[in-house]
Amino acid sequence: QVHLVESGGGLVQAGGSLRLSCAASERTFSSYAMGWFRQAPGKEREFVSAISWSGGSIYYADSVKGRFTISRDNLQMNSLKPEDTAIYYCAARAGEPRGVANEYDYWGQGTQVTVSS
Repeated sequence: QVHLVESGGGLVQAGGSLRLSCAASERTFSSYAMGWFRQAPGKEREFVSAISWSGGSIYYADSVKGRFTISRDNLQMNSLKPEDTAIYYCAARAGEPRGVANEYDYWGQGTQVTVSS
């Protein structure tokens, strides 16, 4: 069982930056693909970014490409926009990274990101 805990969310002005972190309780986390998803009020959970266990494969949603950077432990978010406001979740799965939430086995509790205009 992998237990994930996100941190680093908060309130930031448009154009600002935040770095989200995802800590795992299990050492074997290093063999899992990791993804970040977000959910805004009244909307479905959507894919943000994912990275393979080796870091060799990285994927981004078009809406964040060029602004967000994923690493094994963090999601660096730059040039934030009000539409980035959401609860952000990290997730882990055995195997290759995927862009679909229900293909992930383990989830954190989420961290709120609010971007003011």
